[in-house]
Amino acid sequence: MMMTEEKLLELVADLWLTVNAAVLQVEFLVQIVAVVFGYGLARLIHPKIDAILPTILPRISVGVIRRFVSALFSVSLPILWLLIQFTVFAIIRGAGHPSYILSITCSLLTAWVIIHIFTLLMQNSAWARLVALCVWAITALNIVGLLGPTLAFLDSLAFSFGDTEISMLKVAKGIVASIIVFWISLGLSKFAEARVYKSEALTPSVQVLLAKLIRVGLIAAAIMIVLSNSGINITAFAVFGGALGVGIGFGLQKVVSNLISGIILLLDRSIKPGDVIEVGQTYGRVHAMGARYASVITRDSMEFLIPNEDLITQQVVNWSYSSKNIRLKTPISVAYGSNIPVVLGLVEQAAEKVDRILQDPAPKCLMKGFGESAIDLELRFWIADPEKGCGSVMSDVLLGVWQNFQDHNVNVPFPQREIRVEMVEKDKKLNLE
Repeated sequence: MMMTEEKLLELVADLWLTVNAAVLQVEFLVQIVAVVFGYGLARLIHPKIDAILPTILPRISVGVIRRFVSALFSVSLPILWLLIQFTVFAIIRGAGHPSYILSITCSLLTAWVIIHIFTLLMQNSAWARLVALCVWAITALNIVGLLGPTLAFLDSLAFSFGDTEISMLKVAKGIVASIIVFWISLGLSKFAEARVYKSEALTPSVQVLLAKLIRVGLIAAAIMIVLSNSGINITAFAVFGGALGVGIGFGLQKVVSNLISGIILLLDRSIKPGDVIEVGQTYGRVHAMGARYASVITRDSMEFLIPNEDLITQQVVNWSYSSKNIRLKTPISVAYGSNIPVVLGLVEQAAEKVDRILQDPAPKCLMKGFGESAIDLELRFWIADPEKGCGSVMSDVLLGVWQNFQDHNVNVPFPQREIRVEMVEKDKKLNLE
């Protein structure tokens, strides 16, 4: 530790002497003024450049070119500053004056513009900005000539952990490598998932399964790359992996059960996105299937997250497993004295007029029995779009039946009870005492 402190103090002292000697020179002050002047002039011109963007973008129809132009305008201020600094740098250097500070400024601005445009074209996200910051920091240290001393200083900050020696340089490399590798792996994962979901040759369940496997595989590969790049012996994690497996087995039973159940559902394709299912009191369309749960959207636009384990262990009604055609039934009652053959025809005729009801097989009305106050009928019909709900088509059918009954004077009875009150007179004797 004493050697490390001495190296740090020596590095700071050398840097201070260099800066102090440079500040006392007139050429250094001139270059600083030129840098500040270039930045101020760029700030004055920048609003006018930004005002041009809304007029240019609508004229560009190609998506890639639009993204490139948008990326250029997002770094318009550094680009303007860079152009001005290049002009000032050429003038001062042409006059034969020192231009070391201007050269460094131009190099830093060039690196920042290139890195920022590249990350914006790849993905405008927090990961991209983090990658840009790391790459620019390394580039900046290299430009000013401090990369070597910085690496040597970080390498000197080391400590031992068992038989392994860990230095701050290895930690820094691991952090930078993690950011870059994970950014690349997540970008490749999103690109591969988009390609898989666009493939019409794959079923929805296979698409979800492939997308999950690709994502898990790329993340696992990124972790292995980061560990190996950090100089960590991967075999040292064998004991840790065994302990982690035991912990998962005991403490995360439900999580692992849901994960395995999700893989089974995707492999056997018993439930897939787009199916209409009924689990307990939940009826709706499967919107998406994840590693832990399945998203089911009901007709009320309520989204239920059902654990995959429940879809394996509980009874599930899949209305569209082998075919989307389903049969619905509705009871109908008519008064005694009605012409039943005519009534059956009226009911079937009303069902045939509803658009969602299939004509093959055709709707069928059956007589079920004699009730206490009415003749019981039952209408049976088929539909091919259960995802649109069953209540609406049932309502349309009953409305048509009611209209036909009204047009043909068919009565729909209601329960009636007859109460008789009989007065019984008895001799009443008064016992007077």
